[in-house]
Amino acid sequence: MPDDSFAEFVLDQLSALPDVRTKAMFGAHALFRGDNIFAIIDEGRLFFKTNAESQEDYTSRGMGPFTYKSKSKTVTMSYHEVPPDVLENRQEMVLWATQAIRSATDKSKKAKPGR
Repeated sequence: MPDDSFAEFVLDQLSALPDVRTKAMFGAHALFRGDNIFAIIDEGRLFFKTNAESQEDYTSRGMGPFTYKSKSKTVTMSYHEVPPDVLENRQEMVLWATQAIRSATDKSKKAKPGR
């Protein structure tokens, strides 16, 4: 069952960003802005969408990717755990979330035919 209190905390930290909403999905929470998922909350941990540029910000701080088990293999997604100091700092959190939203939006645009 998703941790609603942690999701509420995350939404409060991101309250400066308009139109951010959460939805319980697959035993976790997904954070949306518009039609794009830019974050995952799972087991009391927050993961932001990353791309080739932003991934280094997370891995250089020892933060790993979001993974899950699918049948007999582990699937790694392009979301990385948010560092604790960022999670606790509302201004930093908004900056990192904005980059995650940009990563999610850019990927969404590339996936559409005719672009």
